[in-house]
Amino acid sequence: MDTQNSGTPRSIRMHDQDNVAIVANDGGLPAGTVFPDGLVLKDKVPQGHKVALRPIAQGEAILRYKVAIGYAVRDIDAGSWVEESLVAMPPARALDKLPIATIRPEPLPPLEGYTFEGYRNPDGSVGTRNILAISTTVQCVSGVVEFAVKRIKDELLPKYPNVDDVVSLDHTYGCGVAIDAPGADIPIRTLRNIAKNPNFGGRAMLVSLGCEKLQPARLFPAAGVSSWMPIRDVAGPDHVCLQDNAHVGFSAMIENIMDTAERHLMELNARRRETCPAADLIVGVQCGGSDAFSGVTANPAVGFASDLLVRAGAAVMFSEVTEVRDGIDQLTARAIDEATAQAMIREMAWYDDYLQRGGVDRSANTTPGNKKGGLANIVEKAMGSIIKSGTAPISGVLSPGQKLEQKGLIYAATPASDFICGTLQLAAGMNVHVFTTGRGTPYGLAAVPVVKVATRDDLARRWHDLMDINAGRIATGEASIPDVGWELFNFILDVASGRKKTWAEHWRLHNALALFNPAPVT
Repeated sequence: MDTQNSGTPRSIRMHDQDNVAIVANDGGLPAGTVFPDGLVLKDKVPQGHKVALRPIAQGEAILRYKVAIGYAVRDIDAGSWVEESLVAMPPARALDKLPIATIRPEPLPPLEGYTFEGYRNPDGSVGTRNILAISTTVQCVSGVVEFAVKRIKDELLPKYPNVDDVVSLDHTYGCGVAIDAPGADIPIRTLRNIAKNPNFGGRAMLVSLGCEKLQPARLFPAAGVSSWMPIRDVAGPDHVCLQDNAHVGFSAMIENIMDTAERHLMELNARRRETCPAADLIVGVQCGGSDAFSGVTANPAVGFASDLLVRAGAAVMFSEVTEVRDGIDQLTARAIDEATAQAMIREMAWYDDYLQRGGVDRSANTTPGNKKGGLANIVEKAMGSIIKSGTAPISGVLSPGQKLEQKGLIYAATPASDFICGTLQLAAGMNVHVFTTGRGTPYGLAAVPVVKVATRDDLARRWHDLMDINAGRIATGEASIPDVGWELFNFILDVASGRKKTWAEHWRLHNALALFNPAPVT
């Protein structure tokens, strides 16, 4: 990254072969501004938007990150604002003839001696929080469970101080759906695996209605039931069925849920944190409300921290299919072997087909906020998004809703929607979430702590009680990418240990779970 830091005006160029740079100054720069190298702005350019560093001919590649993010639709003079309408988006990279496991970096030395205080579960996984989670089979029960959870928090939770929270795993699935259709297994396994998240103590509590398509035995099939999850087809110690004949009136349902919850609270309250190696962390990384600084500050810092976590033996998941699709050649080259590369290609091909059936392509990803923040198209956005994954070899691939079973850097295929991606990473087993933002979003999850990383000083300053880490200092030269990467790594350990809370936890900002259901709704 080449940054002009000697006073104002300031610009940032990502590679010395780039023919554009972004304006770094808060509020942008007016026409006539002269940069230290003599470049004169012909137009007013907003912060984060691109300026041509030299003349760019019609049809010539517009280079940022040393990648063609598009082609000039007309001649562009040096000093001109290279805004969205001047950039013709290139076609998606074909999924054949890709480099397969061609990047073989020297292994980085292990990072030893780093620990956190976590809750060890019977299956060996480790929680960073101690939460009673109430699973549901169908949206029909959500209102009843919400009523019960409020009473549980008011009347029961104060008696069990070692339990952090009570969470209802509400969703909009379970009935009125083609439950045997292709793709219907995705939301079902997602719900099943969310119940197994390490932060829930290794034992499930379930509330069902009784007549729904997603029956308890289908959500938790007997063949998959282990000692940690005794689920029955009728009301029992861990399963409350609202249509059970024993429930005479609404109050009976609530009392049954509360009685069941209290037994779980007693068990959870007996648990204590213990020292665990950093290798027991499962960190999901994601970006939302991205801008042109995402790939300059926050995401590179997250990538640096991701490498530290992998060196410490932890698992790190990066996701968002449409936001890495245009860098598929970079990812397959970093695959640890051919099977891993082919798994990534299969996930991309599946999603290409999914979008085509819906009559759109990957360009539907970018939002008005992304564009206002300087991102011309999904290619430019993807280049900044991939950097979150760091430099480690990609050692595994997960399909949507699957549970993680290995360590290292993992590609977890998910839609790019913040809420769906977070839900699927939760199902994969993450116990800490890292979320970068440039435009700003108060996103949070009730089930795991969400560490928010701001891309710009201005956002960190204005949202000082919502952003946990300010990576904008990288753009101003006050800190380096390694500086912020180490800060984030240590903050993750503190949050995982319960020594610190994220702002989202402090304010209890929790987004609803959002299942990915590519199957038809009936």
